[in-house]
Amino acid sequence: MDELDELLPEAEPAPAGLEPLPLSALAQYTYCPRRAALILLEGEWEDNEFTLRGARAHQQVDVPEGLLREGVWVERALPIWSERLGLSGRADVVEFVEGVPYPVEYKVGRRWPRELARRAAEVQLCAQALCLEEMFRVSVPEGALFSKASQRRRVVRFTPELRALTLSTLSALRKLLQQERLPPPAADERCRYCSLISVCMPHLPQALQAWQAQQP
Repeated sequence: MDELDELLPEAEPAPAGLEPLPLSALAQYTYCPRRAALILLEGEWEDNEFTLRGARAHQQVDVPEGLLREGVWVERALPIWSERLGLSGRADVVEFVEGVPYPVEYKVGRRWPRELARRAAEVQLCAQALCLEEMFRVSVPEGALFSKASQRRRVVRFTPELRALTLSTLSALRKLLQQERLPPPAADERCRYCSLISVCMPHLPQALQAWQAQQP
């Protein structure tokens, strides 16, 4: 058993022949399984204030180039992937400190429920670390989330608990994509800030039930 096997003891290999899932899908699923299904299964996407702000924030770092800064090699918009897990995407920034990758994800101030936003960002960042570990065959113990609003970093340790959560999220996402029906809408505070609210119509089932209850 090599170091990678020790880091991913419970990881299920991706099914052969399937297209890799985008790393961002893990954050989408954490935010709302129905939103993830609408994007991945139905091809739905609409922008709102919050998605446009996020896109602008990423454009400022999404320029592929390598540079040496204070003894740290910095790669922007670095393509990363994991054949073992079936994931692919781009990391906003990866800093290489003595050859060890250090992923940094840029985030704007989202008006999501705080705990949900934190969990989604950490899962996505941890998934990046899993890809980097497979690509470079080294342990990636931590990374950081950079807030555009505060211009500060928050260090994220890739603990066994966070790794397990990331892998279970990936497993749940794959099971979701095998279903023939969309999951039910959340119909809670998340919907206020979702760009797909007009497609999802989260409160329609409740309204329909209320209308049926009033019928003679």
